[in-house]
Amino acid sequence: MKIDGIATRTIWPADDGKTVEIIDQTLLPHDFDVVKLATVEEAARAISTMQVRGAPLIGAAAAYGMALAMENDPSDESLSAAYETLLATRPTAVNLRWALDDARAAIAPAAPNRRALAAWVRANEIADEDVEINRAIGAHGLGLLDNIYGMKGRTGCLNVLTHCNAGWLATVDWGTALAPVYMAYDAGMPVHVWVDETRPRNQGASLTAWELAHHGVPHTVIADNAGGHLMQHGLVDACIVGTDRTTSTGDVCNKIGTYLKALAAQDNGVPFFVALPGPTIDWTLTDGVAQIPIEQRAAAEQSHISGLAEDGAVRTVRLVPEGSPCANYAFDVTPARLVSALITERGVCAASAAGLLSLYPERRQP
Repeated sequence: MKIDGIATRTIWPADDGKTVEIIDQTLLPHDFDVVKLATVEEAARAISTMQVRGAPLIGAAAAYGMALAMENDPSDESLSAAYETLLATRPTAVNLRWALDDARAAIAPAAPNRRALAAWVRANEIADEDVEINRAIGAHGLGLLDNIYGMKGRTGCLNVLTHCNAGWLATVDWGTALAPVYMAYDAGMPVHVWVDETRPRNQGASLTAWELAHHGVPHTVIADNAGGHLMQHGLVDACIVGTDRTTSTGDVCNKIGTYLKALAAQDNGVPFFVALPGPTIDWTLTDGVAQIPIEQRAAAEQSHISGLAEDGAVRTVRLVPEGSPCANYAFDVTPARLVSALITERGVCAASAAGLLSLYPERRQP
């Protein structure tokens, strides 16, 4: 995707061949800065502090973290320690474990003096594969948006509501939920995005709005609780969100507040789509509400907020009374019954076990 006309990814190997560079997403939208990661500890910190975030990007960053570990120490002990260090950073996104398992399988058989190379090769492949997966998600989702716009008589604009950030900042490039939007915009479709602010970290207001603006896509930031009102008044043609983990039966776990949007969409007859790459599917789970671990993050994310002051400095202020406790649940689960369709790199399917297996037949039990 583009920042003011310049094609950019969220993570890439540095020119020195031994380190990784990332966009520090904790500084957006007020400051754009590229940070260099040189050790597995720095990669783990980048994931846990959300300098990099979004399930697909977390997976790619973890794979690069393994490469950094092998660059510094290719021993078996280092390999195991790097795996455990990175695995502990974020409990909800299944891409993290998938990428670590994949990277370790590529690294472990290599001789110690070849492990760094094997790790870099596989990490680069994982990143490139993510780009192609998301490009395919965009193409399949574009077909859905085109059909909806056709049902509108191809008049006015197509209004899409999204929650949190599932654009290219959440992946290596293109994004999941926003990939169809970018393709629609690039194809000339008059698309407009309602951007949920997405408290408490405000990834919609700070990240989704930032990337849409820099690519030129028309959008409007709204309070999280405004979505239902817009749907009641016919101002939303479709909802598209991403997911950090999807069960084998089609339940989806996404940023807190997604479940409420799905309920509003169902009540108002608005299609509710979830865009996801294959590695986000956890084939071991059948009940998202009961089985998916929900990350609870620091209270400060909820009790405080940062913004650009009139003097040009970014300042953090307290929102809640001193001493009031906060419960900061980071995700919720939307049951499959509320999902109109799943958009994957292999196509569009029903949010059900049968639907997913129709696209991933290799997952059928013998």
